[in-house]
Amino acid sequence: MTLPRTVLVTGATDGLGLALAERLAADGADLILHGRDRAKLDRVADRIAALGAAGPRTVMADLADLGQVRRMAAELRASVDRLDVLVNNAGIGSGRPDGRTRRTSADGHELRFAVNHLAGFLLTLELLPLLRASAPARIVDVASVGQHPLDFGNLMLEHDYDGVRAYGRSKLAQIMCGFELAARLPADEVTVNSLHPASYMPTKIVLAEIGHSVDTLEEGVAATHRLVTDPALAGTTGRFYDRTREARAHPQAYDREARLRLWQVSLRLTGAESPLD
Repeated sequence: MTLPRTVLVTGATDGLGLALAERLAADGADLILHGRDRAKLDRVADRIAALGAAGPRTVMADLADLGQVRRMAAELRASVDRLDVLVNNAGIGSGRPDGRTRRTSADGHELRFAVNHLAGFLLTLELLPLLRASAPARIVDVASVGQHPLDFGNLMLEHDYDGVRAYGRSKLAQIMCGFELAARLPADEVTVNSLHPASYMPTKIVLAEIGHSVDTLEEGVAATHRLVTDPALAGTTGRFYDRTREARAHPQAYDREARLRLWQVSLRLTGAESPLD
């Protein structure tokens, strides 16, 4: 795969998403940047244009509201003729600034599960026809090594809530549905891979929660950029990477029955229609 022509990066106004967008702009990619704050999006677009790159397209949606996710996808389907890469990067962490107590999304779902998994799941399925029409295309899910097994009897953590557990479950759900989607798609059309880009990068979420960083932002950008652009990964799908090294996700991710159950639950919770069934 040569340099992708059109790349959508969610959560592109801060942290990894912003730094990745700047790297891709320097490569000459046509960017579509997502955020939930118009003023921030405009500043980022101006910042990238100031680097000498083509001015990126911007789209807005609060991923805690599935209706807004659906509207954003419809806007993109109506306004662009191709999408080479979707980077599902937007998400919320285990604590601050989004709090440690249980909260719910606009649709009544546990907030971390809703934002980190359901929103990206719905967006991916809504944009899948556009990605398939742009083959070979790629989906890159920014996940985490911090994974906790799903309990289908308490999926929304209505009991025994813990922010770290909620975050870990949402990230494992993201990986599991990525694996399931990869198994359903021809790898020469669309590949689907997940990664842990780096540990405790100096992002807004990390600094608000623990006050210091461990890995650099550049390490996370390099690992994610590789999945977006590396020609050697053409046709590679259904994998999980710890930075640039292929790794094993939580064992539940390889349980076909659990993946299928999560897939069906996710369809029901988002109201999505799977084009692959």
